[in-house]
Amino acid sequence: MTEINLIRHGETDWNVEEIFRGQADIQLNEIGTKQAQLVSSYLRNTPIEAVYSSPLKRALKTAEMIADPHNIDVMASNELIDLDYGEWQGLPHEVVKNKYETLYQEWMKTPHLVRIPKGESLGDIRKRAVSLIEQVVAEHEGSTVALVSHRVILKVLICALLGLDNSHFWNIKVDTCGITTFIYQDNSFVIEKLNDTSFLKSIDRPPLSDF
Repeated sequence: MTEINLIRHGETDWNVEEIFRGQADIQLNEIGTKQAQLVSSYLRNTPIEAVYSSPLKRALKTAEMIADPHNIDVMASNELIDLDYGEWQGLPHEVVKNKYETLYQEWMKTPHLVRIPKGESLGDIRKRAVSLIEQVVAEHEGSTVALVSHRVILKVLICALLGLDNSHFWNIKVDTCGITTFIYQDNSFVIEKLNDTSFLKSIDRPPLSDF
């Protein structure tokens, strides 16, 4: 049995301001750093053998804080890097909604059919992210592993491991530092926990919107 913990990075200012982040290398803000500290403490007694992370600072810092109590190094993986938002990257939500009105509506209704101009599709990231999962279960059989990544990547991975296609993208919510746990056994993935943020209660503020 292999336990795979999918963890979203902590909050950034661009999360709060609803700016499309993508592969822009944004740092954690003060709350995001606190979230990362809390998830690290929460997982301190979990026997984590390996931590993989997107190479972007917001994910890598979160991953390093998770790995530190276990005295292990983080393995940065480009397969976990955020969706390339192309022309949308760095733009506020409302600007994209108005400037790319037709494509934005398609993104909200049929995300699996959309390719962001000069960017990626959900299908693109599904291929690379699932390939990493296959590598992880092959190399860490019987162990507990953490993968730290981004909202879009994790939503697509959760769909994939549940046997759902990317059209279900909006049926899943992943909050900053939320933990989703899968057990891999007998060539099958079983979800054990979805978007656990119970350890963030000391941050007395409602979660952000799904952005």
